[in-house]
Amino acid sequence: MKDLLRILVMGGLVAGLVIAGCKKQEAAPAAPAPSAETAPAKEASNVPPLHENNIVSIALGSKDHTTLVAALKAADYVTSVAASGPLTVFAPTNDAFAKLPEGTVENLVKPENVGTLREILKYHVTTSAIQPSWFKEGQTLSMANGKKATEHVNGEELSLNDAKIIARIPAENGMLYVIDTVLLPPEE
Repeated sequence: MKDLLRILVMGGLVAGLVIAGCKKQEAAPAAPAPSAETAPAKEASNVPPLHENNIVSIALGSKDHTTLVAALKAADYVTSVAASGPLTVFAPTNDAFAKLPEGTVENLVKPENVGTLREILKYHVTTSAIQPSWFKEGQTLSMANGKKATEHVNGEELSLNDAKIIARIPAENGMLYVIDTVLLPPEE
């Protein structure tokens, strides 16, 4: 039961982050500075100006991360992930979220579940721009929620816990690793 709750929360956080990032990025490229004044005040106050190569900008521009962006937005984490960094974000794809039990993501993005969503999303972030060469089999990373995640190296293949890293994208404020599975924080 706790695993299901963790999955729901993580999915929601990631979806919120992805949605928040996507909407912000779409607004920035479509509207130059003068047009930003015509945007609704609420939208402008929630999203900082983003460098085009910022982690959030990258997620916003990705059709494969719309669920993550939605989770980031639901958790109100767009600004946090857009921070100067350096950060490393392990970004689950839409297909990764689809692996979760039906209804998990929808439940996580509900206002009453924002705390769980935030914990899941924070389990996808660590400080510094982690380079692939830094991965060591069995080494642990301290994630933003205070929990540990374990690195795995199998030849050229890298993974974190049971999530395979399928792409690496350097960003202005750190590193973004695209992963095939939503990371769920370990139970206490």
